Amino acid sequence: MKNILNVLCVFISIFVFSQTQSVKKDPTKKGTKTTIKKTLSASKPNADLVVINKELPVLIPKKKGDQFGYVNQNGKFIIQPEYHIAVFFYEDCNLLNSPNEKVRKFGTKDYATVEKNMISYRIDQSGKRVYQFKETDFGKCKFEEYKQQLFQAYILNGFYGIIEKSKFVNAADYRQFQIYPQYQYLFILEGDDVANPMIVASNNDKFGIIDVNNRIIIPFEYSNIKRNFSWKLGKMFEVTKDGSNYYYIDANNKTY
Repeated sequence: MKNILNVLCVFISIFVFSQTQSVKKDPTKKGTKTTIKKTLSASKPNADLVVINKELPVLIPKKKGDQFGYVNQNGKFIIQPEYHIAVFFYEDCNLLNSPNEKVRKFGTKDYATVEKNMISYRIDQSGKRVYQFKETDFGKCKFEEYKQQLFQAYILNGFYGIIEKSKFVNAADYRQFQIYPQYQYLFILEGDDVANPMIVASNNDKFGIIDVNNRIIIPFEYSNIKRNFSWKLGKMFEVTKDGSNYYYIDANNKTY
């Protein structure tokens, strides 16, 4: 009889184990400790995501050879270079407004878009590919109200300057210029602070960055500075000295 009972007990144990989804967990002391330990482990921050400059992203795209990965603010590769394209961790409005509710979370700024072998993914900060783009998942972007630029470039006698559009009337009056035309080229970068934009400038065939008060932010030592959204998305500039190898610098001219 004992043998029969033992067999029945084993059978019942196996059955209960296989049906764990429909049975409540035993709230024993040991089980509680295990649950707490897992929770703490899951919420533990990544020590490699150091923050030296609060204005910069914790992960910055960087090219090594022909591939892109991501480095932290110390320049250490956290996500190894394996992608043809890698952009900043930032919102993707197509996914945020997706008709598929399950993929909307991948549109948040916690994820970045990368491309490998002509396939685009969203990755998390550990480098894990969590989503592969599908056109059927794309929603319609809801754009914020456009911030009208206060300043614009103005060309006079072949040189570039800056004017404040609402105040400028007479080009013959030098006092009406925010920056009197003196540069080979000027381009106002897209940014959130329209009252103090960053401006790509060219002087003596070299590129640098100035502000609207003609203060030099980045010295004129680069052969080119890209006119893209790197300042708006990451508070960084994409620069090159040889015309082919581009990399990111911050507003202190620190290289990443």
